[in-house]
Amino acid sequence: MPRPVHFELSVENPERAITFYQNTFGWRVQTWEGPMEYRLVMTGEEQPGIDGGFTRRQPGQGAGTVNTLSVPNIDEAIAAVTRNGGQVVMPKQAIPGVGYIAYCLDTEGNTFGIMQSDESAR
Repeated sequence: MPRPVHFELSVENPERAITFYQNTFGWRVQTWEGPMEYRLVMTGEEQPGIDGGFTRRQPGQGAGTVNTLSVPNIDEAIAAVTRNGGQVVMPKQAIPGVGYIAYCLDTEGNTFGIMQSDESAR
């Protein structure tokens, strides 16, 4: 059963967001060395919970949180989303060395991600 494994906060000012979350909750943040601007967020250790990231908010994009679900097969998950009334808003893309990701809308207009881990993704 797919479970949330990652959250993503869209932020206008990454440095301001980092300062807020570090000072308020003690979260650790590091810059991801991947092909896009992204900050990895570690929310804790040895307790239930998930880690996430900060992404720079794009023009016209509203504030919000996107939860990403781990799926064993992203193509099958995309088919299930559309078959059950959801929409794909960002098609499957490779994250080199990590896996494949797509963003979707549920039937209520909520954005969520689905991700298949695959270190050979290019």
